[in-house]
Amino acid sequence: MNIASWQRHPLALIVLAQLCGTSLWFSVNGVGLSLSRDLGFAEADLGRLTLCVQAGFILGTLTIATTGLADRFRASRIFAASCLAGALANAGFVLVADQMPLALTLRFLTGLCLAGIYPLGMKLVIGWTPRHTGAALSWLVGMLTLGTALPHLLRGTTLGMPWEWPLLGASLLALVGGALILGLGDGPHLPPTAGKARLRDGLAALREARFRAVAGGYFGHCWELYAFWTLTPFLVAREVERLAAASAPVPWLSFAVIALGTLGCVGGGLLSRRLGSLWVARWALATSGALCLAYPLLTGLPPLLLLALLGVWGVTVIADSPQFSALAAAAAPRERVGSTLAVMNAVGFALTIPAISLTSSLWALQGPWVLWWLLPGPLLGLWVLRGLGTAAADAASVPSGSATARK
Repeated sequence: MNIASWQRHPLALIVLAQLCGTSLWFSVNGVGLSLSRDLGFAEADLGRLTLCVQAGFILGTLTIATTGLADRFRASRIFAASCLAGALANAGFVLVADQMPLALTLRFLTGLCLAGIYPLGMKLVIGWTPRHTGAALSWLVGMLTLGTALPHLLRGTTLGMPWEWPLLGASLLALVGGALILGLGDGPHLPPTAGKARLRDGLAALREARFRAVAGGYFGHCWELYAFWTLTPFLVAREVERLAAASAPVPWLSFAVIALGTLGCVGGGLLSRRLGSLWVARWALATSGALCLAYPLLTGLPPLLLLALLGVWGVTVIADSPQFSALAAAAAPRERVGSTLAVMNAVGFALTIPAISLTSSLWALQGPWVLWWLLPGPLLGLWVLRGLGTAAADAASVPSGSATARK
């Protein structure tokens, strides 16, 4: 296959690579029940491992922003190198899982590598498909969602086998993702920026009221999202136990709840072309916030009904994410879009740390009531979005090089 045919469907290749690369993110969570059984891990231990991934991702995105890697070097090469390093760090966890300090270190390094996959994937999408950014990014974040769910599927298909197999499978997928992007290369619409970058370059967009509002909505979304994904196996296991069923369906159902977010992302992307990114982001955030409020009050309902409710939550909790990214990309300075998105990601993911820590540590005491600790995220996000007009929504669907997108 020559380069021209390889580049004929760039969005498909990017989202497939994103799926493969982000399977590293929750790879340990996918085997969490096995680690609890075989190595005596508690919910708080799994929470700490997830926090290390988040902390590594935050440091990585800040490094990208302060060094200008995202704007000075080829995004495809950074993406491929990050996939390779992340695959090695993830596979190394298999050797040191019973040694918590080393296990935490390797999860931190995995998160560091993910900073070269997710934000760079956004830049690759913008570079290859500048039109209808909200719809294009919906596919990318959809694959992030499916990649997050994938470890649960890998565990479901390897039940009865050692827990190491799904982890090694995730590493293999990351290598495939890196190879796909290395073959694709960078898009023609966002050439690398010369010159030394500074952190304030990535923060420059915060001077704009429209960008601040979009970023605030995104930050509220982040507070809820990753804590919900961390709690999903616990919530599913609770309902399976109430059904007096064996634990075998837990990884499959956890995969389904998280993976349904892919439909939310893609469906939201299609709606954004008709109704605008802002409309989709607001309604998704409002719906997931309502579920956050209602779910603890409904825990006496039949288990199957609650599992269905978790599925609806899985759809809506991530549907706003690509629209926030599209709105932010439209409002950011074109020459620093990579650094700006990296900084926004860093702040947003920093907020996931207290949310994950709080809910995972309190789960044993409060059960589903810990979900109310997530409610401030959607509420605050909707509050900062209240004054944002339709101009921001329209900007997300114009070509990124146009004058409108730079206003």
